[in-house]
Amino acid sequence: MSSRSYAAAGVDIDLEATAIKALIKNLTYRRTGSPRMTGGVGHFAGLLEFGGHVLALTTDGVGTKMLVADLMKDWTTVGIDCMAMNVNDLYVMNMEPVAFVDYIATDSLSVEKMAQIGIGLNEGARLANIDIVGGETATLKGLVNGLDLAGTCLGIQKKDKVVTGERIRPGDVIVGVPSSGIHSNGLTLARRVVEEHADYGTKLKNGKTLGQELLTPTRIYAESLAVCAKTAVHGMCHVTGGGLLNFKRLSGFGFKFTDPIEPPEIFRWIQKTGGIDENEMYRTFNMGMGFAYIVPKAGVPAVLAGARGAKVVGTIVEEPGAWLGNREIT
Repeated sequence: MSSRSYAAAGVDIDLEATAIKALIKNLTYRRTGSPRMTGGVGHFAGLLEFGGHVLALTTDGVGTKMLVADLMKDWTTVGIDCMAMNVNDLYVMNMEPVAFVDYIATDSLSVEKMAQIGIGLNEGARLANIDIVGGETATLKGLVNGLDLAGTCLGIQKKDKVVTGERIRPGDVIVGVPSSGIHSNGLTLARRVVEEHADYGTKLKNGKTLGQELLTPTRIYAESLAVCAKTAVHGMCHVTGGGLLNFKRLSGFGFKFTDPIEPPEIFRWIQKTGGIDENEMYRTFNMGMGFAYIVPKAGVPAVLAGARGAKVVGTIVEEPGAWLGNREIT
């Protein structure tokens, strides 16, 4: 196994997928009565019937980006990441986020660190127009080393407005929306490259240090609700860990990216400095595209007008898989 891979850095995406399948196959119980679960397990969010509406739940965390925050002594933006990683998983189903709870596990409490985390969570809540209704803080010395920040989010939507990807068909257009940077995925590999070949104070050509780039908060794609209200959207994708492979969660058809968004400098620095091949980069990082819409051709103008920086990046094809040009990402 190459040392220039996400798996060698400590995160094996294929093993993770296998392990998740092993977990899910044992989650067979379904409650009786109402409300009940609708749909299967494995999309970006889980759905519950709620009268004429559907409720959605999602959960996610900041991951090892917290280690970069610790090194930079700056925890003011990681709360935005925590919020974004949750609400973006709701937006892809056209669910409106309404409530959020956070979970903080730490080996020891720091008042200053908690205050700074609160600043980011509050800003994330403002950007997503959501209430933080509660949370839990656990001091777990001996079990946790440092601090882990995660959260759970509740969304709601009318039944007939939920977007699941089932309407995706060959000929549909993929419209990509830029990321703000590395977001909150692939940090284990990114940190390894930085720590082996440079340091967090190293400056890129854009004038930012590597530490500043890696801490740039995840973009919150709240505009997706307005876009879905203006045009038919057949599917949406939040490009997280797994990169382009995330699209395979939406449909059995193929996703062909013929004109991808140009990756920001941070990604090319990681790739060149770490000697990482193109396939590994596009299966680990968002590579400059944090969100995408799959729409019929008639819907393209509405997406371009409603999502900042959006551009047509590809099309849906018959052959399954995620394709970068004529090369399948595996």
